[in-house]
Amino acid sequence: MIINGKEIALKIKDQLKNDVETIRENYSRMPKLVVILIGDNPASLTYVRNKERGCDYIGIESEIIKHDSSFSERQLLEEIEILNNDETVDGILVQLPLPKHISEEKVLNAIAFDKDVDGFHPHNVANLFLGQNSLVPCTPKGMLVLLEKINYDLDGKEVVVVGRSNIVGKPVALLCLQKNATVTIAHSKTKDLKKICSRADVLITAIGKPKFFNHEYIKDDAIVLDVGINRDENNKLCGDVDFEDVKDKVKAITPVPGGIGPMTITMLMQNTIEAFYKRNGG
Repeated sequence: MIINGKEIALKIKDQLKNDVETIRENYSRMPKLVVILIGDNPASLTYVRNKERGCDYIGIESEIIKHDSSFSERQLLEEIEILNNDETVDGILVQLPLPKHISEEKVLNAIAFDKDVDGFHPHNVANLFLGQNSLVPCTPKGMLVLLEKINYDLDGKEVVVVGRSNIVGKPVALLCLQKNATVTIAHSKTKDLKKICSRADVLITAIGKPKFFNHEYIKDDAIVLDVGINRDENNKLCGDVDFEDVKDKVKAITPVPGGIGPMTITMLMQNTIEAFYKRNGG
């Protein structure tokens, strides 16, 4: 089975549209997401445009604030503070990566945790670790929703996550643990990677190496969630997994593009609505 993230994301966005209509009928204002973009990184520009389209589709307000790459860290922190205190703003997202002169850690820590729709603030990270209610990083959240949508139960399953980033690897490992999976986090220093991956019921790849994982890394009837966004030798978008080589061996797999990506944007919309309700007693 090819897991059609685009199709599943669209169904969820249609549900969110209904939520937004309910908000329109019962509240004096609509949920609002503010995205801050520093510089002109082409990938970042594309992501931000997709986020804006997502907001437009479901009917929540969005504002894109763009600055050139010379915008200072102090100016950015001051801008975040203004947005933190703006009662009409429910979600604040600073598009990563940032220019080298700006501390990513300082910026992410500066965003009010209840408006941190990316789920990167230490407060939200701690709550996720403790299994408490929090805003969850969008890509890991999207992966768990995809598994739910294909009726896959993680209880007792062996999950291998390749990649240990704070954005994907670590949070998705925690989410899988909460679903009673046995989780291994592998990375660039892992020995016998092929052996470890080939025992996984669910393999999650997030290393940024085009077509790195072939059939030798994957056991029969595994579920493969491919987070990688790379360019192959023909400059075509591809994942970390050699899709053509493994697709007939697995039970289900996410394609690149059209797999995890659309879910990430949709979970951002969902987090913004969730943040709105939390801040407005919903």
